[in-house]
Amino acid sequence: MGGRIVVDETLAPVRIPGSVLHELFAHARQACPDECCGLLTGDAAEPFRHCHRCRNEMGRLHQQDPDRYPRDARHAFHMNENDTLAVMNEAELRGERVYGVYHSHVGVEAYFSEVDQEYALQELFPFPDASHIVISVAEGAVKEAGAFRWLPEARRFEGRRVEAGAP
Repeated sequence: MGGRIVVDETLAPVRIPGSVLHELFAHARQACPDECCGLLTGDAAEPFRHCHRCRNEMGRLHQQDPDRYPRDARHAFHMNENDTLAVMNEAELRGERVYGVYHSHVGVEAYFSEVDQEYALQELFPFPDASHIVISVAEGAVKEAGAFRWLPEARRFEGRRVEAGAP
């Protein structure tokens, strides 16, 4: 990996229903100064239909083992596994799946960091085809959001601006 991935303004934006985007932004503001995290589920016709908040366990992990988890919840996220499993099961019951993973960055831009990329490319990552939505929040306000996805044929991530679509 060659550093952070930023939004390419020349690419068409990723559209997320306004009601879902509103929920993502609310979660980012409410979690501040910690990072928020969660999942987006839907189907092929509407991949970002539902927002599911997950608990960020990074603060607890950092307190328990700072050598293994050097970053706290202000600078990283680790989704609660029970939350993740519950979302996956609920989506499956509705005939849906996870199409997006989201988290916030506090006080910095909406980029896809090297740590984010390593997380997304883990061999055991359960959502290899998911888009990664990063929300920039500072001083209680959302500044911007980007969507990042892996391009297997190019072996790299691309970043696109996020904007509100139909409700």
